[in-house]
Amino acid sequence: MASLLEMKEIFRNADAVCFDVDSTVIREEGIDELAKFCGVGDAVAEMTRRAMGGTVTFKAALTARLGLIRPSYEQVQKLISDNPPQLTPGIRELVNRLHQRGVQVFLVSGGFQSIVEHVALQLNIPTANVYANRLKFYFNGEYAGFDETQPTAESGGKGKVITHLKEQFHFKKVVMIGDGATDMEACPPADCFIGFGGNVIRKQVKEKAKWYITHFDELLKELEER
Repeated sequence: MASLLEMKEIFRNADAVCFDVDSTVIREEGIDELAKFCGVGDAVAEMTRRAMGGTVTFKAALTARLGLIRPSYEQVQKLISDNPPQLTPGIRELVNRLHQRGVQVFLVSGGFQSIVEHVALQLNIPTANVYANRLKFYFNGEYAGFDETQPTAESGGKGKVITHLKEQFHFKKVVMIGDGATDMEACPPADCFIGFGGNVIRKQVKEKAKWYITHFDELLKELEER
């Protein structure tokens, strides 16, 4: 296992940095915001709590929660326009700095493509660098399920995305940054995992992550010092 010093070295020399989105790049959890917007916030929050503590797979939990929300195309668009995702302080500066250094930045999320692409646009991240779940709609805009073939729809999906990126772009060093267990599980294949607790602190991640930060300024400082 890499020491903290080695991890910092990997981060400074990374070819690519992958960020989780919900509660990391943005302050909120996209699925919870969508549930609230569609009037089933409490029921979905309870379902999320049960899923976190039990043996439910990510896909099963996602299917159940979306089955309860059943968001229409119009509701998703209205959520983005009326309650746009709030960027976490410091993320814009960090992404800009990584881009200046020629580092590829990816958003790898269990959230929804349309919401994550909106975030990517704000951060000048190409939409081709977004890996997230795709909602499906009927011609009349009603909810029709989600694309179950996306790697992010599965448990362990973020690791699959990183493996794919390494194979496609021949990246030598890839860093994963996020607040949750699914982010931590993506290392390996990621070469380094940085736990983020600026919006919500997940006990398991805080205890197990060798490098744990609560503000993106800490990473910006790491880049500025070298």
